[in-house]
Formats: sequence, structure tokens, C-alpha cells
Amino acid sequence: MTSANPHSWRKTTQLLLSSENTSSDEHQYRLFPIHEIERGVIDRGYEALATIICNHNVVLIDGYGGVFWDEFRAQLTNHLEQDVRWINVVDAMLSESDIDELVEPFLGGEDPIFGKRTSLILQDFFDTDKLATLSSTPSDGLTIIYGCGASLVNHDGGFLVYLDIPKNEIQYRSRAGKITNLGRAIADHPKRMYKRFYFVDWVVLNHHKAELCAQIDLIVDTQNPDQPTMISGDTFRKNLDKLSSSVFRVRPWFEPGAWGGQWMKAQFQQLPQDVPNYAWSFEMIAPEQGIIFGQSDTWLEVSFDFLMYHNVEAVLGDYAKYFGYEFPIRYDFLDTIEGGNLSVQCHPRPDFMREHFGEHFTQDETYYILECDADATVYLGFQDGVEPEKFRDALEASQREQKSIEITDFVQQFPAKKHDLFLIPNGTIHASGKGSLVLEISATPYIFTFKMYDWMRLDLDGNPRPINIERGMENLYFERQGDIVPEQLISQPQIEQVNADIQVVHLPTHEAHFYSIDRIEMKSGSYIVDTKQSVQILMVVEGEGVIVATEAQETRYNFAETFIIPAATQSFTLRHIGDSEVKIMCAFMKPEWFDREENQWILSR
Repeated sequence: MTSANPHSWRKTTQLLLSSENTSSDEHQYRLFPIHEIERGVIDRGYEALATIICNHNVVLIDGYGGVFWDEFRAQLTNHLEQDVRWINVVDAMLSESDIDELVEPFLGGEDPIFGKRTSLILQDFFDTDKLATLSSTPSDGLTIIYGCGASLVNHDGGFLVYLDIPKNEIQYRSRAGKITNLGRAIADHPKRMYKRFYFVDWVVLNHHKAELCAQIDLIVDTQNPDQPTMISGDTFRKNLDKLSSSVFRVRPWFEPGAWGGQWMKAQFQQLPQDVPNYAWSFEMIAPEQGIIFGQSDTWLEVSFDFLMYHNVEAVLGDYAKYFGYEFPIRYDFLDTIEGGNLSVQCHPRPDFMREHFGEHFTQDETYYILECDADATVYLGFQDGVEPEKFRDALEASQREQKSIEITDFVQQFPAKKHDLFLIPNGTIHASGKGSLVLEISATPYIFTFKMYDWMRLDLDGNPRPINIERGMENLYFERQGDIVPEQLISQPQIEQVNADIQVVHLPTHEAHFYSIDRIEMKSGSYIVDTKQSVQILMVVEGEGVIVATEAQETRYNFAETFIIPAATQSFTLRHIGDSEVKIMCAFMKPEWFDREENQWILSR
């Protein structure tokens, strides 16, 4: 296994973070946004790691699922100049059959997509007596205890190393069949593995990571298995402190899909061009993203959730009282330009989301049209007079007989123009039509889509895509039909003129949305934004870019780049650059959803 041939261990042609491919024109969209830190604090390679850990008697090497643990041990052993007692914490795990039985209630049976967020913690995967035996292991010389959960072995004073890996790399490795789910010996089908990752593995490992965040002595980025990079825990946390009161951008990543288009492929030429399309970009989907620290030619990526675990109050402000470690808002692209329609779909109501999936809040969305063809459309809401049973009958007949239906007999179709905002609260029938580049601004949950009609289409592997007519019917609001739809579900802009060159366009969202959206339009000059104790998520949607100035730094962001301002920043300045008008989308928490007298989130919403 070598980084010279990553295709042997990751099924993708997406670029691997390394010194050969991170450079990018600072005036263009950047695939690898680097947050500069002090020189000399990031080390690279197994020799450097061996030098650090050989100064300790007991080393606990914990980490995330998806790390190549055997290869890591073998390469580190080659650089240690002393005898080492290696202890694999997997030896204290429950049997595979016991773990399968433990997690089964959360996996949704034969459902191909959905399960329920587990209530388990990592300790539940281990035999406590066996862990106690490992805890009593003599520590003469160098003892290294390693594997997911190594820090559960009680060794006071042990040097704690944490091996991190980005979620996109975990998925590339699972698609290549090179990793397994927690407690399993053999790789499963990637889609089944992903479901178990989402509802079980990542839940317990994230909880464990949150508990360790303040204790980590050394954090290691293992996405390049031959060239790990590392930084001390103290330096890591100090730089998290800097980010939590300034401005940052997470690393985006991209995926092809059955309906995908060609806009992103053409716009972002740095992307691999050997795929049929790009359907999604993960611009700011907190559970899947990483943050890159770097200096000179050395970089280290850590999962975004570390920032939340370290200082969630600084990031979310007042709203941390409700959301906890869950970042509330996401940005992603849906590309159907020269592509196809999305499935006709809806998202679960809040009570359904909590009861069936164990999620804290639901998937309330909006579609912002960033670019589009002249004939682009959005499917939204029901035609006047549509009855639930007739809609169900048509969908079921289509599914049973494998025949197309005229979806506009039931669902309204609206022309889509650049800068329109369509509102999609939970329970709303909708789909993006072909010919659009949609910036989806949404609550963070991102996999809970009930596809009800999919144009008789197969996925990229040639298989039918899962259809959820029954679940969709349980969640749809059929009263969202007729004239109510354009009145309530297409945002009507409200313009505030700041001066001759700057205006703020407020784009009202539905009462079900807990976030609000503004578009700041600048022909020149600068504009100061007050965070009002809310995190701000922004993207340049027109023009060359913008300079963002906080007390700590000034940073340029270019067209289509997303960036985040934590609540603790309090205020920041947007400074126009270039010769053309610049437009910046800004999403933030609705202040009316927080009762400042009672100092709490208004849960009745």
C-alpha cells in the first residue's frame, strides 16, 4: 500500500491531500482551503512520529474508524529503534456476533437506507473484564496500546495519540473494500457499510472523540497512510481557539449522481474530469467535512466536529443551548445543468424524524438558484385539488407497472430564475428540475429524503433507486397546494438600501425554518455585519469575490466559496473587490426563535 498508487486503497479519482496538489490560484475556487498556522509545528512521517512517542513508557494510540491500523503499526515499527510491546485493543472487544446483535436494533432491518441513531457508546462494544486485563499490563519499556477505543484502557499518564481521518476518505476506502465497520472482520457492501457508519459507528466514535478532545497529546492525520502528518494537542487546540472567533472555510468534496450535471465539472477545472458528472458538492455539511491547517508545504486535516467539541459556545453562541455539538445549517450544490431532474421527494416532519431516526431536528430546506438555463424549473407543492389517495394510487401504479406518470398532474412546476429562493419546509413535495445549479441552504440533516417518484431512472450502478412512497405519504402536507404554494413557498425579497453602492436583500423563509437568509449586494465599498450571537454561513454567489475582515485576520473568498463566521466573532467586515457587483448569501439563526429573557431556545417551534 503506497501513496504513489492510491487507487489500490481508495475507490475514487478525487485528489488526495498532499504537497503535489494543494496549490491553487488564490483568486479561484479552492478545493483545499488552508488555514495558516505557525511554522514548524506540523511534523510529517513515521520517523517523526517515532521520535515523539519513544520518549514515553505508555502510549495510547486511539482513533477513528477507517484507519489502516495494521499498516500503521507495521510502518511505525520500522522506525522505532527499541523493543515495543504492542497491545491491540480489539482483543478486548466483544465477539463479532455479539456486536452485530448489539447494533441490529439501530439498522432498520432490510431497509436499504435508513436506520435509527444509536444510543450506544463505545464502551458498549468492549468486554469490561478484558479491558481491565489490558489496564493491568506491565509498562516496563515502551508499551503501545492501539486501535479504536485504546484510551478506554486505564493507564494514567499514558501519552494519548489520536489518529483522525476525513469522512470522504472513509467512504472511498469502504467503496474499495479496504475497511470494515466497527467490530467486523470483513467489509460489507459499501451502501450497507455507510448506513452502519451513519447510524452506529460515527455516533459512538464522535461521542468518544468529544470526550478525548481536551486530553489529546498528539493528533495525526492519516488520510495519506504513507505520510501521516501530526501536531501537538496543545498547538491544535490553540489554533481551534483562533478559528472559533474568526473566519474559516471547510474542505469541500464532490460526488457524481444519477441526475448530475456539468456545471461544477466545467467551473471547477481542478476536479477530476473522468466522471460522468458531478451531482453534489459538500460545501458545508458539518458531519462530513474537515478543516485543513498548514504552513509551507505541510498540511494536516482534522474533522470539523473537533471545533464544535472544543468550543461550541463560541461557534454557535446562544444557540448552542439547543443544538449542542450539532452544527445547524448546511450549504451544498445540486447540479442539474445538462443533467436530469431530481427525484420528486419530501423530508420528514420533526416528530417522525425524532421517533423513527433518532435525529434531533429535521431537514428543512431551501433552493437558491445560483445559475440556470432559460427553461429551468422547480417542482414545488401540489396542484389545486390534489387528493392524497389519487396521488398515492398513481405513484404505486407507476412503481408496480414500471410506467412513467405525468407528475405535473399532481405537482406544480415553476420557472426558476437566477437568484430565486424556493422554500421547502419539511413535508413539502418538491424536486429541482434539470438545468439549474442550486445552492441548497438547509438544516444540517442530509440523508433523510423520501423519494416518491424518480422518472423510472437507475442509479450509476444500474440499480433502481430506493422509493419511499409509504413514508412520504405519512409526512406530506397536502394543504400546500394551489395558490398557497407561490404565496408561502417562493420567497419575496425585501430590500434595505444601505447606501448608493450597497443593499441588503432579505429573503424571508417559511415559519418552519429556524434560519433566515440575506443577500448582501455590493458595487463597491465595505459593509459591517453584526453576528447577533448567531453563527453566519456565507457564500459568494456573484462577482469575483470578497475580502472578509475580522479582528484576527483578513481573508479573500472567491466566487462559489463558502465560509463560516462563528458567533463569537461578534462582527465582521465584507470588502468589495473586482470590477463587477459582488453578491454574498448569508444564512443565520432567526433571533425570534431564541427567548433572551428566558435564555433558552423556543422548543415549541
